Amino acid sequence: MNALAVAASPRVERAWDVLAGVPDPEVPALSVCDLGIVREVREEGDALEVVLTPTYSGCPATEVIERSVLDALAAAGLGPARATLRRAPAWTTDWISAEGRRKLREYGIAPPGGSAAVAAGEGVPIRIVSRRAAPPVPCPRCGSERTERLSAFGSTACKALYRCIACREPFEHFKPI
Repeated sequence: MNALAVAASPRVERAWDVLAGVPDPEVPALSVCDLGIVREVREEGDALEVVLTPTYSGCPATEVIERSVLDALAAAGLGPARATLRRAPAWTTDWISAEGRRKLREYGIAPPGGSAAVAAGEGVPIRIVSRRAAPPVPCPRCGSERTERLSAFGSTACKALYRCIACREPFEHFKPI
């Protein structure tokens, strides 16, 4: 259950369980909850309201995610329900759960780094970007840090294409935002 849910009703708790099984359409190894795009589930009268924050404002999967969320709740007998898009604060890769990062690695995608401040509930940190070389991206297959970026873009705009020099396997890296 999300940290934003406080003393949730059984219906809301069941909704979180259902949503934990709704896959992201672009990275199906992760659920929409693993990605942290389901921000809140609450009862509003007789309806459930699910608050979603897209990974970025132009994400082409937003409508598919919204429909998948509502369909899953209806199939579980939890309707009526509606989805609300909340774009502020903007989604960040810090919202990907530890379980989601593990699933990314097992799926063959190097997960982004996380922020201890966000994990501790202290808000979203300000990022100062230096001109120094980025830290190495460990290979999700063998763990080697001897990797190189082949392209700034992978199969989607949120991923970059890398190659491991040690095991010679290509892989994608989920870019930190």
